[in-house]
Amino acid sequence: MRKLLPGGPGAGRRLQAYLLVNLATLLWAGNVVLGRALHQKIGPWSLTFVRAAVASCLFAVVLWRRREWRAPPTWRDVALLLGMALAGVVLFQGLQYTGLHHTTAVNAGLINGAGPLLTVFLARGLLGDPVRPVQVAGALLSLLGVLTIVSGGSVSSLWRSGANPGDLLVLAAVTLWGVYSVLGRLAMAGRGTFWVTGVSTALAVPLLLVPAGVEVSHTVPAFDTTLVLALLYIGAGPSFVAFLAWNEGVRRLGPGGAMAFYNTLPLYIGILSWVALGEQPGLSQWLGGALVVGGCLLATRGLPGKARAAP
Repeated sequence: MRKLLPGGPGAGRRLQAYLLVNLATLLWAGNVVLGRALHQKIGPWSLTFVRAAVASCLFAVVLWRRREWRAPPTWRDVALLLGMALAGVVLFQGLQYTGLHHTTAVNAGLINGAGPLLTVFLARGLLGDPVRPVQVAGALLSLLGVLTIVSGGSVSSLWRSGANPGDLLVLAAVTLWGVYSVLGRLAMAGRGTFWVTGVSTALAVPLLLVPAGVEVSHTVPAFDTTLVLALLYIGAGPSFVAFLAWNEGVRRLGPGGAMAFYNTLPLYIGILSWVALGEQPGLSQWLGGALVVGGCLLATRGLPGKARAAP
């Protein structure tokens, strides 16, 4: 009977996991909108570097206070953490911020909706998770949605003039986020969520020094009070709190289960960009977004056991 009650231990842990991944996507939605709003004040790699540096300082303080220094990492740990740093902190964020210089926050949010399907197939290749026919159908539906968004509703126009480079950069970033989620699942099999998240974020800081330095030599950030406050929020919210919430959700639900809730990101971005930036989605964006999210929801029906996470 206790298993059937909403307040049972199993239900409570699932509810906590659902709230954690939704908190992460809400904070990341604010990050995408800010990334678009700040694109004339600071370059994408400089923004990525500051974000990682601020988050690393916060992780270091908490890890020190908690005395959470575990046994020395193995070579496997080092490889996984470097992979997470490169895929999820350096390239994902840098490419997404670069893409936001060339496309709208609404488009970026809708394309991010393809993330769950990409993660399902990456999990198949790297973790051996099975891929079911319903997931393949969902992938095709989601791919159709991405093509609708990128082409503006006209595939012939896309063929003639090519896709918006900003849209393609965001799509590449979403693929790398799937890699980060799968590597995070492997890394957290023997290490705590906080430790894995903090160390992988810190490892990204030296990797970002060169691209950020080259960028600053050509484009100096226009620092003012608004930019400083935005950078502090981006470092503390989307990079510190959201990464912790997301990785804990991945640990409890698995990468496929957590990515089912990644579908809320386009919704949150759409609302925030409409309110803050005045970006109203057109017909092709509504249609493409519906196909992307619908395909992802269809695919999650094929997730086994605890990996399935229905909103």
